[in-house]
Amino acid sequence: PVDFASRVFSPYDFGPFYSNPLKRIAEQFEFEHVCGPAGPDFFVAATNVRTGKIRVFPSPEITPDVILASACLPTVFQAVEIEDPKTGRMQAYWDGGYTGNPALFPLYAPKLPRDIVVVSINPLVRDTVPRIATEIQERINEISFNASLLNEFRSINFVKRLIRSGVIGPDAMKDVLIHIVSDDGLMDDLSASSKLTPTPGLLFALKEAGIAAADRFLGEHGDKLNCESSVDLPKMFG
Repeated sequence: PVDFASRVFSPYDFGPFYSNPLKRIAEQFEFEHVCGPAGPDFFVAATNVRTGKIRVFPSPEITPDVILASACLPTVFQAVEIEDPKTGRMQAYWDGGYTGNPALFPLYAPKLPRDIVVVSINPLVRDTVPRIATEIQERINEISFNASLLNEFRSINFVKRLIRSGVIGPDAMKDVLIHIVSDDGLMDDLSASSKLTPTPGLLFALKEAGIAAADRFLGEHGDKLNCESSVDLPKMFG
């Protein structure tokens, strides 16, 4: 029902009575600790509705509105307005997943570790071909959200090939190491509509599955951290 309603009604139908239900939660974040100079580098991505381009907010620029923008599904929430410091103009933003899911390029900075660990919540591969309307739409959404990540993986693989062949030196571009923590079995069983129904039981199951997936990853690939990628990028794009 929630998924159907999101296809029929616009969040702007509420008019002046609209209020983002996530706002009171985002305002409780302890930004002074998470985004403080002593903490690790933190980036949040959002999609500019007008230009279709990604905007990555670094730690000093992250506010409750930035958090809301990064999770703004346009069929559920009204676009979040944030001022552009370069122009002073208010810009509207949707979920960053449309342009970077996640955006990896800020992590290529030389000062950051070589390892990039991606926590996958959308299945990259599904063995079955969707046949009913809802399944087809869900798979379209998954492919759309995964496209930007696969493009970044493809670029990383290209750079690695250039480094291995000696065309460019390892100091010219960063040779990052890619790892993925996932539970494809669980994600295959969950429909896209489950993202709109975050029941306590589902959230608990996801938390437990996440802990188990992290333990599995460390057991199988922990020795590769700081040494080599645990994702076979050439095979992925072979």
